[in-house]
Amino acid sequence: MSDKQPIFNRLALIGVGLIGSSIARAARAQGAVRSIVATARSPQTRQRVAELGIADQVVETNAAAVEGADLVIACIPVGACGPVAQEIAPYLMPGAIVSDVGSVKGSVVRDMAAHLPPSVHFVPAHPVAGTEYSGPDAGFAELFVNRWCILTPPAGTDPAAVEKLAAFWRVLGANVETMTPEHHDLVLAITSHLPHLIAYTIVGTANELGQVTESEVLQFSAGGFRDFTRIAASDPTMWRDVFLANKDAVLEMLGRFNEDIATLTRAIRNGDGNALFDHFTRTRAIRKGIVTIGQDSATPDFGRGHPHLPQQPVPRPYSADTE
Repeated sequence: MSDKQPIFNRLALIGVGLIGSSIARAARAQGAVRSIVATARSPQTRQRVAELGIADQVVETNAAAVEGADLVIACIPVGACGPVAQEIAPYLMPGAIVSDVGSVKGSVVRDMAAHLPPSVHFVPAHPVAGTEYSGPDAGFAELFVNRWCILTPPAGTDPAAVEKLAAFWRVLGANVETMTPEHHDLVLAITSHLPHLIAYTIVGTANELGQVTESEVLQFSAGGFRDFTRIAASDPTMWRDVFLANKDAVLEMLGRFNEDIATLTRAIRNGDGNALFDHFTRTRAIRKGIVTIGQDSATPDFGRGHPHLPQQPVPRPYSADTE
């Protein structure tokens, strides 16, 4: 526990999956709040949160969770944000900061702001962090360390409230950036949403190829394909809502992507090795830049663990003597 003064008195978490449970763990570890109250739609999730002890109090309803809270964070799919805002609005404490963790901001601002009273501060947020796992057991306190949290306050939001929420995220280890909801959605369409769409598509295509069996797909999966399967293991509900909520920006980026794919297709068809080499060289620099600024590790093979070499030679499917 940190000896720093808490930034907030009472944190209410609506939804306690990977992100919500990580916020709870990090906020407690850093002493960022005095108490944490949590709720979730599923009784099984609420029971598990109580068993894990990551909240001081677990309640059944969203209304009960937000009463007396000076920070409320909705850690739920973006499609649920509007109805939840409408539900909790009468119970919010004047002066409270209301936030979220959604990957889309334009629709969240539109859907939540319409219901929230003027007596609270609405500061949407997107911690750009996560894993392919979900649920309260998946969270860990270090999830946000050196990751970006993007705040997208609507026009007219009290700057002091924005800075207070930014300070909270910094204490959790995040780097904080502020931008408009519209710009956020355009940036994340290319850096997050489109890669997930591509991953889901590639894995689905591999699964449906008639010329390749499912066992071959699993057995001979190369590193690139395995990385796609990790991305495609993300929560289907969340990503369904993301693509529907940010469809304009995603379709714009998808159109540009299809143009680039067409260019590479022509280069392959025409045997234009120089065009391929130049393109791959430019894109390789992006990866180096991500590692340089500390957003990923330079560890070989992406830090994957490897088994030790076997003590006995592995039997070969053929004998070199018979070649």
